[in-house]
Amino acid sequence: MTIACATNFSDASRHAAEAAARLAQRMGGPLCLVHVLSGNVVRTFGQSVCDAAQATLHDEARRLEALASVAVEPVLLTGELEQAVNDLVHKRGIRLVVASAPREDTPFRGLGGPLDRMAQTLEVPFLVFREGSALEAWTRGEHPLRVMLGVDRSRPFEVARDWVKALAGYGPLEVVGGRIVWVGSEAERLGLVHPHSYKDMSPELREALDRESDALLEPLRTAGVRTRTRLEPGLGRIADHLIALASEEQVDLLVVGTHQRRALAKLWSVSQAARRLAPMSVASVPVLAAEQGLEQEPPRVRTVLATTDFQEAGDRAIAYAFAITPPGGTVHLLHVEPTEATPEELQAARHQLELRVPQAEQDGKHKVELSVLKGDDVAGVITQAAERYCVDLLCLGTHGRTGVSRAVLGSVAQQVMARSDRPAVTVRMPRA
Repeated sequence: MTIACATNFSDASRHAAEAAARLAQRMGGPLCLVHVLSGNVVRTFGQSVCDAAQATLHDEARRLEALASVAVEPVLLTGELEQAVNDLVHKRGIRLVVASAPREDTPFRGLGGPLDRMAQTLEVPFLVFREGSALEAWTRGEHPLRVMLGVDRSRPFEVARDWVKALAGYGPLEVVGGRIVWVGSEAERLGLVHPHSYKDMSPELREALDRESDALLEPLRTAGVRTRTRLEPGLGRIADHLIALASEEQVDLLVVGTHQRRALAKLWSVSQAARRLAPMSVASVPVLAAEQGLEQEPPRVRTVLATTDFQEAGDRAIAYAFAITPPGGTVHLLHVEPTEATPEELQAARHQLELRVPQAEQDGKHKVELSVLKGDDVAGVITQAAERYCVDLLCLGTHGRTGVSRAVLGSVAQQVMARSDRPAVTVRMPRA
């Protein structure tokens, strides 16, 4: 893996370059040490400034080679910093860019400065190094690297998680999944009782979110990484809570995914605030990194939710659910009764669900969970149940109605797919 480190020859940049050199040594690749001169500087001072910068860059490269026993190539560029570095990334196939954090006395903590502009432009992970980090000790194999990974159900999180998994291939990691929870929104999504305040996290809500967070972090465990989850109720900007949580956990590195928001949207950017304000080193991983060769974790199906109204189409979905779920997985069978259903009707419905468990499942090939819920908004009940059970896939029966009959009768399967962002399989009845 080729790493690039941007330097302006300051003391902070020298420390960042040392960390980058040790990272390159650990990852078995070369280091590009980059300095960018602006066009105005070159036009004002001419070739003399280029010669001086080239000499200083060469001396720094030789110092790093002696320090880390790694090949260091000095690269002097001219132009705008972010564009020059991004062009070099594409030209050399660089997989990680390192730079030093802004100084404490930087106006507005570097808002809109070089780091911000680089982060908005780069299509590869960007590591902002802060002195005092244990990152270098990890590269020397002295102890595991303590990482906090910002957790949510989003594409940026998945890309950041895959990058952390790749990082585990170079040394032991201890990962804390930091998840900031807007309690009211999560309770509504999961179909649980709405809390009285933003800090009121019920045991049922915590259990459901713990289960979901564990499932989101599970791909890291296959890499031999020690993981655990921290849930924190939040109000306002997520980044402030995540930084506080990372500080409390005393992690060495905070990793977040990023959509690389621009303009006013940056006010809500977790990665942008973390790079500026976090007291530890921060790695931001753009979604575009997945297109630049970052290995992606393939989806796995372990838990499937099948719903039935006890008609033929719903029962057919149950059969497909068991066929799709791998051995050892869990199949949730769900039926929804009207809100006014009596206890006797609920019990009868549960018995009907029991009858629909295939005889072949008596050997325990799959874990089977039965649920009979009440609600007049059937699609809403199904969607919330899928969230609570943290299923990987929904299996829904449909009569395949079209035209007027579909408009008049509606389609529960269609409504569920419109409301849920979880993958779904619809099982149609064969043509008569």
